[in-house]
Amino acid sequence: MRNNTTRLDHVVLWVADPVAAAAFYETAVGLEPVRVAEFAEGTAAFPSVRVNEETIIDLAPRGFAEQMRMLPGSADSAGHPVNHVCLSLPAADFDALKSRLEEHGVPVSGIDHGLSGARGDATRSFYFRDLDGNVFEARHYDD
Repeated sequence: MRNNTTRLDHVVLWVADPVAAAAFYETAVGLEPVRVAEFAEGTAAFPSVRVNEETIIDLAPRGFAEQMRMLPGSADSAGHPVNHVCLSLPAADFDALKSRLEEHGVPVSGIDHGLSGARGDATRSFYFRDLDGNVFEARHYDD
């Protein structure tokens, strides 16, 4: 593997209700909410949830798409299909996430073994959807 200092900073998901989405990610997925109060007060454009110290998921309201001006055609990205986002966790956190999702009534797929990813073949993985239908994979590797 190449020694590379590039990191994934953030992923932006279009959501119907950013506050509800942040609550889902906090309670069902176990991610730390960021700027939710500021969003509710109107001082932040959108809230986020923290995946780790280097990576967040931004929860952008779909109505915000019309304001997207960074690139011609950016507004058309609202609702653009993304196949899935993958979260890699330690084995105990993987098991805890699956249990927490099931406790919150979130359907999860069966367990897959050996799916290839950034660190090689995963020991176990499963899939679930968030409130807006975005698909997530959760996986862990043997360390």
